[in-house]
Amino acid sequence: MAEQQEQAAPDAMMTRIGQVVMLHHGGDREEARGRFLDLWGEIGEDGDPLHRCTLAHYLADTQDDPADELAWDLRALSAAEELTDGDAAERHRLLAARAFYPSLHLNLAADYVKLGRSEAARSHLRSARGAAGALGNDRYGDGVRAAIGRLELRLDGTGPSHGGPGEDPGSVEGPGTVERPGPFGGSGGETLGPPRQRP
Repeated sequence: MAEQQEQAAPDAMMTRIGQVVMLHHGGDREEARGRFLDLWGEIGEDGDPLHRCTLAHYLADTQDDPADELAWDLRALSAAEELTDGDAAERHRLLAARAFYPSLHLNLAADYVKLGRSEAARSHLRSARGAAGALGNDRYGDGVRAAIGRLELRLDGTGPSHGGPGEDPGSVEGPGTVERPGPFGGSGGETLGPPRQRP
C-alpha cells in the first residue's frame, strides 16, 4: 500500500504542474507564476529532481526579466543533472532526462541570446545539438532540431536577427512557443512536460 502511494505521489505533482501550465497557456501568466511558486515551495530545493526540473522549466516562462528566466532555466538543468548523475530509481526518469536535455540547452542558449552573451549561447547550442540524438524522429524531435538550426543560423549571422513580434529565438512550433517533452502530452516516449509558452 505504501509503495502504491509513493508511486502515485510523483504523478499527482506532475498533474498539478500540468494544470498550472494549462492556466499559463490560457493567458493567466501572473496567476500561473504565483501557483508555480507555491508548488516550488511545496517541492523544496531538495525535492524530487524530476519535479524541480519540470517546474523550473515552466517557471522560466513566467518571468519578466531575462536574467530571472535564465536563473530558472539553470535550476531546471541542474535538477536534470541530478537525475542522470544520481541513482535513478526508475529507468523512465533517466530516459526522460536524456530526452529533455536538447530542450533545456536550447532554452538556455535562447536566454543567453536575449542577454547578449553569444559565447554562452553558442556553448549551450552545441550541447543542445550534441544531445539531439536522444530525440525521436517525430514532430517534437524535428521541431527541436529545427529550432536549434534556426538559432545556429542567427548566431552565425546568416539567419534573421530576430523573429516576429514575441518570437523566441529557439521556438519549435512558431512564434511564441517552445514545445517541451512531458508526461502531460508530447510525443516520443516518457517525457517531462507539454509545450512551453513564451509570452
